[in-house]
Amino acid sequence: MKNIRNYTLTFLMVVAGSLLAVFAYTKFFEKPQVITVQDTQQMRYANLPVSAEGNLPDLTYAAEIAVHGVVHIKTQSMRGGWSSGNPLLDFFGYRQEPQLARGFGSGVILTSDGFIVTNNHVIEGAQKIGVVLNDNREFEARLVGSDPSSDLAVLKIEAENLPWLRFGDSDALRLGEWVLAVGNPFNLTSTVTAGIVSAKARNIGINAAEYSIESFIQTDAAVNPGNSGGALVNQRGELVGINTAIASRTGSFAGYSFAVPITIVRKVVEDLKEFGEVQRALLGVVISTVNADLAREYKLDKIEGVYVSDVAENGAAKEAGIKSGDVILAVGNRKVNTTAELQEAVSQYRPGDDVRITVKRNQSEKQFTVTLRNKLGDTGIIRTGNLILGAELETISDRDKQRLGVNRGLRIAKIGSGKLKEAGVSEGFIITDVNKRPVYEVNEFRRIIAGARGGILIEGVYPNGETAYYVFGVN
Repeated sequence: MKNIRNYTLTFLMVVAGSLLAVFAYTKFFEKPQVITVQDTQQMRYANLPVSAEGNLPDLTYAAEIAVHGVVHIKTQSMRGGWSSGNPLLDFFGYRQEPQLARGFGSGVILTSDGFIVTNNHVIEGAQKIGVVLNDNREFEARLVGSDPSSDLAVLKIEAENLPWLRFGDSDALRLGEWVLAVGNPFNLTSTVTAGIVSAKARNIGINAAEYSIESFIQTDAAVNPGNSGGALVNQRGELVGINTAIASRTGSFAGYSFAVPITIVRKVVEDLKEFGEVQRALLGVVISTVNADLAREYKLDKIEGVYVSDVAENGAAKEAGIKSGDVILAVGNRKVNTTAELQEAVSQYRPGDDVRITVKRNQSEKQFTVTLRNKLGDTGIIRTGNLILGAELETISDRDKQRLGVNRGLRIAKIGSGKLKEAGVSEGFIITDVNKRPVYEVNEFRRIIAGARGGILIEGVYPNGETAYYVFGVN
């Protein structure tokens, strides 16, 4: 018992000594500083987040608007075949019949009453153009006009209260901005893809037409065959471009697509509706983008603007005082640093318009007022003649088609001296076929006549139902 008491007393004294030591240390010595290290920057995998945390734009509003304003275009044309050169022999079967070819693409509704823009290469050579809306209604379209130099065309369907897309501002697009491509790739109707603006004012050398203009918006939104003519829209659902081409070695999307900017589209559409063809304004210069090599060759003090290597005789630029060796810095208030930017800026004007051109000459800036000219060298509006082979043609109404039992035709509204009158054709005759090819539009009739060799066979019907055909030479 005595030992137990001694052990207990010793233990209590040890505990008391420990407590006293702790008290003295915390009372009379400096307290230790405790530091907590917290890593506030978490490491993440390099993929796009799927939640709102990643600040991705909400594109649903733009998509829902755009799909209703984009249409599916179906074309029919006759391809191949050969002619004996004698229309009479061809008529009696000494001829290989051409094959029916079908094409597909996209278009964008611009007005509630049925004006539609698409690519020229979508409808080029088509004898029949069909339009399918997003709600599956189908219409036959007529070609208002086309412009190979910008690869754009305008169609018209007879409908009312259609959904349509508003024009946006392609100049305001910024690199990295999100956009949507809407169209019908591989006949997959109403398809929406998203991407960013990769570049602007891109010239890819795809358009070989005379006076061609290329100043594409480049995006990485997926575009495939069938998307041509479809919409490129911004996050507000506004039309900023018409999808036209892809950069690909396989024919399918490989990373980049190209759209005609709305600055060009708007002007082309207005001209085709008003005049039937585009009123192209020309500056009358031979130009090159200023790069390091060019600046070194011509001893330019700065890499900027567009170099004028030559000016056309009697051209707008020369008349205003612009000389070879000048560097164009701006068209109006718009700065230009590439040939594509210059072409896009000038394309928004018509012949006869005055535009201020800023140039640098001998390290000093000068401004010139240039009166732009047309391809004929004057300032007038160019209109395509309405007369073909001495006759004025017009499309017939649906009522006349139903009454005569035809699904196509061009009426001879007026006839004067020319091949048709010499062949015995009378006013009022409705042309349904030319060289065994059905005709639906005046432009198609013009193309067939222009490409004919040896002779012309015209078939059709008179208003009283009498059928007739006429044969004549093209020379």
